[in-house]
Amino acid sequence: MDIALFGSAPTVDRLRDDVAAARDEGFSSYWTPQIFDLDALTALAVVSRDVPDIRLGTAVVPTFPRHPMALAQQALTVSQVSGGRLDLGIGLSHKPVVEGMWGLSFDRPVRHMQDYLEVLGPLLRGDDVSHTGELVTGRGALGVRADAPPVYVAALGEQMLKVAGRRADGTVTWMTGPATVADLTAPTIRAAAEEAGRPEPKVISAVPVCLTEDVDTARARTAEELVVYGQLPSYRAMLDHEGLGGPEDLALIGDRDLIEAGLRRFLDAGATTVVANPVGTREERTATRAAVAAMLG
Repeated sequence: MDIALFGSAPTVDRLRDDVAAARDEGFSSYWTPQIFDLDALTALAVVSRDVPDIRLGTAVVPTFPRHPMALAQQALTVSQVSGGRLDLGIGLSHKPVVEGMWGLSFDRPVRHMQDYLEVLGPLLRGDDVSHTGELVTGRGALGVRADAPPVYVAALGEQMLKVAGRRADGTVTWMTGPATVADLTAPTIRAAAEEAGRPEPKVISAVPVCLTEDVDTARARTAEELVVYGQLPSYRAMLDHEGLGGPEDLALIGDRDLIEAGLRRFLDAGATTVVANPVGTREERTATRAAVAAMLG
């Protein structure tokens, strides 16, 4: 199974150690978030110098506070430093963050992403760009010599999936179950890519995972830890589409067989990669990671 690992750390040194451990455990890629702690791309640039032989992904860098020319420059720099091992996951973030924290407008998010990719894509490929968009404009070129990183958009709804299929290399999802991958995510993004004459996009599905003997306690803890995701409209819509009450219902919580079968359901549904995000106590996360590593191959 093509399984990647999701992880984070409070310091760059600890992130480096965690990525190195993941590589030694056999994982071929490691994804880390961009929330309110480390800047993911800066951290991955440092990590990549010390840890070869594993791909490094962002899940995901918010677009609103970064002009696409600035993000392209940063991403290409990381690609150069890492020897072309960056997977660039980008996303809108959420209205409470964009408007409440950054003081920006969240109006017309699909149009924003469409304009954003019109500027970002050519720059990553080393081309000049001249795009005057309704919401995002970019003109010029960059001089960073590096492999263009693939771009994965955190696309959940139908319109965003169509934009991702037409202008990106795939999608990276969260709070999206296998039934939704099968009947919405995969067919929508692949149809849009085919219509645009683009290669078949990747569907990268991230899912919470916990190896435990105490399922009830782990479910209750997961519900508490991930409660915010069930309240944000975009994730709430995905849980509703899957027919689930909350994030704890999506999480794979139980023994090794349950976890392996759950991960395989995502791949059978059309995901190209499933990203395991260990949750639970420290002991449970350690055991979960070891169990998932044993499923690689």
